[in-house]
Amino acid sequence: MYRLAQLFARRYFASRNALSVINIISKVSVFAVGVPVAAMVILLSVFNGFEGLVRSMYNVFDPDLMVLPAEGKTFGTAEAEERLAGAEGVADYSFVLEESVLFEYRGRQAAGRLRGVDERYGQVVPVQGTISYGEYELRYGDMEQAVVGQGLAYVLGVKTALYDPLHIYAARRGDYSPLLPIDGYKRGSLFPEGIFRLDAETDGTYVFSTLDFAQQLFDYEGRASGVAVRIVPGERPETVRRQLAAALGDDFRVLTRYEQKASMYRILKVEKLGIFIISLFVLVIASFSIVGSLVMLILDKKEDIRILFTMGGDVRFVRRIFVGEGMLIGVMGTLGGLCVGVAFALAQQHFGFIKMGAASFLVDAYPVEVHAADLVAIAAAALAVTWLINKLTVARMISRSAIRLQ
Repeated sequence: MYRLAQLFARRYFASRNALSVINIISKVSVFAVGVPVAAMVILLSVFNGFEGLVRSMYNVFDPDLMVLPAEGKTFGTAEAEERLAGAEGVADYSFVLEESVLFEYRGRQAAGRLRGVDERYGQVVPVQGTISYGEYELRYGDMEQAVVGQGLAYVLGVKTALYDPLHIYAARRGDYSPLLPIDGYKRGSLFPEGIFRLDAETDGTYVFSTLDFAQQLFDYEGRASGVAVRIVPGERPETVRRQLAAALGDDFRVLTRYEQKASMYRILKVEKLGIFIISLFVLVIASFSIVGSLVMLILDKKEDIRILFTMGGDVRFVRRIFVGEGMLIGVMGTLGGLCVGVAFALAQQHFGFIKMGAASFLVDAYPVEVHAADLVAIAAAALAVTWLINKLTVARMISRSAIRLQ
């Protein structure tokens, strides 16, 4: 009976003897379903592109894993190095010490964070790829140098060619006299050698220095605030995280790249869900065009319905026919919308013909990424919406027709 009902549905959908208005309305309904489906594909693909762009930016600033002390702000580097030596899945690691400081350059001041790193940091985090001017070189002979974020360099007016020192003021640890506030701060000086660029928040906050310089400035000799870890290629970060946590013990916390920016990634997921729900509402409204198509088709097929009842067909069988008709409209519209949306997204991804329309040092055109999971979710949502609308419409119309015709 199900196959027979689908045969009737396909016949009605492709029939040339039906009223031309009904055919036109059916085609319009297919278009009405396809347009929001294509829009959902494009919107989610663009969002995926921006999300991928954000992830790629943080991949060159945040390590694969970050080891932090379970309590307090710092830990001894010698103790941590002993435990790290035998950890499985660790390709390389680098000690990091960072604190909030005040920067001063040629009379200009700005608050930020100084991140002191050891000589292995460039092998753990590909920070060299972010250098926009100068070089990533934190020491030249005995001279301490700095790599400054582009946003911070703009605020302070830093010029690497001027050889003017960048002064850093850090709060002094221990007691000091409130009568002499200047004694509560330690000052160090670095010569800017390079400028890195990333997102506005990061390069507007951070300055890189050597670990030795940061330890002396912050009075943390032989200590660090974290360990940046690069895992062996091919290893799963979560697996290495568990192994490393077991090797380090309860004195340390090990965070994956996702956990280091958990709030940001959580916001991205919520925003994507919001885009999906808003687009789904548009799809629901557009899908109501199927109602008009089904109502007109049912009214046009009164004689056929009467014959089917006479031949022994029940209400359930007749309903299946028209629900199948509506689902054909939904399937055709969904498939068409998916094809158009994917084609548009791939064209934008490869050719970038739609520009952002504003000066951007990161990308020129809108970034796009098509995810198979999004296509499955969009198709499932579109078919579920059309099925529900078809079911409710046909149930109401066929029940009234059956009463009149029996």
